[in-house]
Amino acid sequence: MSTDFQHARVALGARLRELRVSRPEGRLTGPQLATRLGWPHSKIYKLENGRQTATAKDLRAWATATDQPEAAEELLSRLSGLESHIRSWRRQLAAGYKPIQDTINAEHHRSTTLHTWQNCVITGILQTPDYARAVFTRNAELHRSARDTEAAVRGRLRRQEGLYDSRKRYHILMWEGALRALVCPPSVLAAQLDRLMSVVGLDTVELGIVPFAAPLKIQPANGFWVHDERLVLVEDWHAELWINDADSIALYLRAWNTLHESAVFGADAQRLINEARRSLIG
Repeated sequence: MSTDFQHARVALGARLRELRVSRPEGRLTGPQLATRLGWPHSKIYKLENGRQTATAKDLRAWATATDQPEAAEELLSRLSGLESHIRSWRRQLAAGYKPIQDTINAEHHRSTTLHTWQNCVITGILQTPDYARAVFTRNAELHRSARDTEAAVRGRLRRQEGLYDSRKRYHILMWEGALRALVCPPSVLAAQLDRLMSVVGLDTVELGIVPFAAPLKIQPANGFWVHDERLVLVEDWHAELWINDADSIALYLRAWNTLHESAVFGADAQRLINEARRSLIG
């Protein structure tokens, strides 16, 4: 967990405790507040000590239960700032994948120059419907989240309109493993690799593949997107990171440029894609 995120969560917890002990009508103990809210006492302890992230509903209830409803707006503002960097999949997926796709599509629409690195799956903007469907289905199983697969697939495919927008440039790097990972049936992966071959010639796309045999200056870690030089999106198992500070953005661009040094392009990239395609037949 990011240190900055944890510090912000601890600070929010301290503010919650302050509201409890400085209640105008008199201090409430933790068990008393838990009773008012209908929560286990442990939840009060975890929230106040920064060991659990409050929801917006939790914060509104806390402000009301401490007889300070006017504090709700401030608490929600703190939560918004806290979650602007680390967006829990558990929270985001409560409404399914479609709203997440809509949010990401809005960022793509705003951006003109995009850099991406993917180490284990074909990057979303180049996915076929069947490949995207397989990825969404398996992730929904992992997260035990709502199944809105078809709406999510349609949302992801809308993003691909940007590939044909002459104002945009996509600089896409993938590890060779992304070409070979059977996160879908072999027939679906074969069609997906055919799709990759078709985008190599697009003038809006630079597609590079880092071969297994290429010397690496850094490890092929988590996938990420850099939107212009204003925002980085990183996916981890538990959360999606939205990073907007200049130093971190510069770090991700350095990482991308370092991986770029190991990549092959054009005919060499097509050769790797074809080799992966042929391996599905053999």
